[in-house]
This record gives sequence, structure tokens and C-alpha cells, in this order.
Amino acid sequence: MTDVLRTLIVDDEPLARRGLKLRLAQIEGVEVVAEASNGREALQLMVEYQPDLVLLDIQMPGMSGFDVVAKLQQDQMPMVIFVTAFDQYAIEAFKVQAIDYLLKPIEDELLAKAIARAKQRLHERKEIKDKQSLLELVIGITGKSVTSVTQLLRDHAGVKSYPDKLAIKDGSETTLVAMQDIDWVDAAGDYMCVHALGETHVMRITMKELEAQLDPATFQRVHRSTIVNLARVVKVCSHMNGEFYLALINGSSVKMSRSYKDKVKHFF
Repeated sequence: MTDVLRTLIVDDEPLARRGLKLRLAQIEGVEVVAEASNGREALQLMVEYQPDLVLLDIQMPGMSGFDVVAKLQQDQMPMVIFVTAFDQYAIEAFKVQAIDYLLKPIEDELLAKAIARAKQRLHERKEIKDKQSLLELVIGITGKSVTSVTQLLRDHAGVKSYPDKLAIKDGSETTLVAMQDIDWVDAAGDYMCVHALGETHVMRITMKELEAQLDPATFQRVHRSTIVNLARVVKVCSHMNGEFYLALINGSSVKMSRSYKDKVKHFF
């Protein structure tokens, strides 16, 4: 992998920033693009430099590292490694999907491992982006639908195929629901509610596990807890408060969070 990890260092202590920068200079494939001494400066520099990775101190005057993360929209979120002298924030750090949580003074081996994980994540992100760009290019050239082009690419590349029906178990019974009949799916605690043909089927399954069974050319996440069948969408509606809703062919309305709008807009 030859991706360069464009990195922002955020710490209110100048010596800590300097020491971290010197250590990162010893790691191949890392470029420190900027440094910030507080949360507000960090937010401004993220907009300006669009870093891949932020090494972020937690306890800073005015705005903590968690406050900085809370200010970012999900689709603008760089990878984050929290760097702190305190160990009581680890659980909260991983709740916001941090790459790692490093305690000061930082061990060189742990820093190297955290950077390696960030590089791997960056490589995976770029692979997904390249595949999406290829899909959009083929759609533009051929004029075919997303579904037909995706299937064509799968046929030639031997990519994973998806089932035509979803098996939903209820005790000793299993209901087979045709994928094309599913309007949308939403999460309810530890369960997923599958809405199809006016009925709601309940599955005990995680969002991640269910997504693995659904063809992404047809089903896309439009909210943290909602997946929609794009073929059932007839209109995208915006409200004055900045929220977006998808009107479905069956008359239902599904909320689309702002962080997912850019992700799915090319499907419409």
C-alpha cells in the first residue's frame, strides 16, 4: 500500500505536539499536514486540510477532544486516534469509533500499530471509492441503471451474488420475503423490522449482519438505523429545518439523515 496518511496533530501542549511530530516522522507513509493547539483551531484546520487522520488529545481547555468529534458530520469524519494521559475515557473513545486510544507517554510500538491500522482503513476506503467511481463512469457511458451495471460488473468479476429472498425466522416457522418486495428496514433495539407489502416482519439480527445479505445496488443505508430499497423511492423531499425524507411508492415516508445524503444522491 502506498497511500500517504495525511495527519493533523491536536494537543494544547506544544512539547507534546513536537514530540509526536518527531516520532511520526520516523514512520513511513505519514505526512503531518498541520498542528492545532485547541479544539476550535482543529475544526478549522480539518476543513482546510481534509486530513485522513487526527491524533487528538482529549482534555483541552475550552473544547475537549470528544467535543471536537461531536461537531463533525459523519461524512466529514477523519479517522481519529485519541492521545491522552488519562485512561478513564477509553470506552467513550471507542463508542465514537476511534481507531485507537493511546496513553501518554506513548510507547513507540503501540503508536506504530495504531498508525498501521489507520493506513489499512485508509486503503480500504480508497478501494471502495475507486469501485464507486468506476460504477458511476459505466452508468454514465452506458445509460443503464445502477442495478443492471452492478450485476454486469459482478458477472465479469466473480463478485458475491445476493439472495433473491430474505429468510425471517419466527420460532419454528421461517417466512421467505422477496427482496424486491421490501420497502425499508429499520432497527428497534436488538431487532430489525422489515417492512414489505404492508406487513412488518421482525428479525433478531444486527444491522451489519442484515446489510451483508442485501445487495448494495438496491439497498442503501439512509440513516444510522434505516436501510431503504432504492427501487421503492419515488421522491426526495427536503424540509425547512434541513432534514430530508424519502417518499416511497407505498405512501410511506422515511427520514434520511444529512450525513447519508451525499452517499446516496447519485442513485436518484
